[in-house]
Amino acid sequence: MIKEREELILNLKRIEGNEYRLNEGEKAMDFAQHMLEYIGDIDPKLRDDLIYSTFCNWIYEKDYFNNEELIKILDTIVDEKHLFFHIGNQYDNTVFTRTFSVLIVDLLLGKERQKPFLDTEKFIKVKDSLIKYYNEENDLRGYLDNMGWAHGAAHGADAMLELAISKKSDEVVLSDILKALERVLYNGKYFLSNEEDERMTRVVFIILMKDLLPKESLTYWIEGLSKCIESEYSREQYITRVNTKNFIRCLYFSLMHQKNTEDITGVLFKVEERLNKFIKTDKQVLKELESL
Repeated sequence: MIKEREELILNLKRIEGNEYRLNEGEKAMDFAQHMLEYIGDIDPKLRDDLIYSTFCNWIYEKDYFNNEELIKILDTIVDEKHLFFHIGNQYDNTVFTRTFSVLIVDLLLGKERQKPFLDTEKFIKVKDSLIKYYNEENDLRGYLDNMGWAHGAAHGADAMLELAISKKSDEVVLSDILKALERVLYNGKYFLSNEEDERMTRVVFIILMKDLLPKESLTYWIEGLSKCIESEYSREQYITRVNTKNFIRCLYFSLMHQKNTEDITGVLFKVEERLNKFIKTDKQVLKELESL
């Protein structure tokens, strides 16, 4: 296994140095099968810089995989050894296999959007797998010293964005996406401190700007995010409130750069006001200062 891994590293470095071109007689699928075996390697150079970058180039730029091969990669990446590898675990290295598998799902959904290759049955499979993963991933750590990015909330959000803009998605799928995003915001264990909220915001931003869901439905969902303040105070409630407040702020400022969004930004402003416990305190301080 060590020899096989080192050989893969040498080959991928050579391929990277050759602008991701293969030598005569080499087949991308042969490499892909080995790359999938090491998709969760703890070495960020292999996992991120070599394997992920090679998949990205071969899927989007070189178009090395035919439809049958893309489907084979998809079937592998959403299985129990990849996307659902020890799902539910926390604080161990299995997280890398899951979070980099979901990045491959993101690439494949992007390819599907550009050049459809999934029939209805396969699309439903990847849709169900992705939403299930985002609902069940419990290790939401961001950057890990010496091992690089885990970043499940962010990577999953990238794939959720591709799912949201797929022509095969409908309002039911979009509603499930919003519920899954809320589950991550409400995880109660991890502060989303590595710009996960920015990546998650992009999903809702696109749904709003492209009118993929009725505005009334999105307004109702956004307003509902403030229900966390109705819970009794606890550490979990505090983490949820902070995550949700920051998410609302990200979405607010993203929309402020667009025209004709005043109705939604108005809703976001009010929700942030409910979540921000310092507003009343600051108003009181100002009142006291005025009386001096």
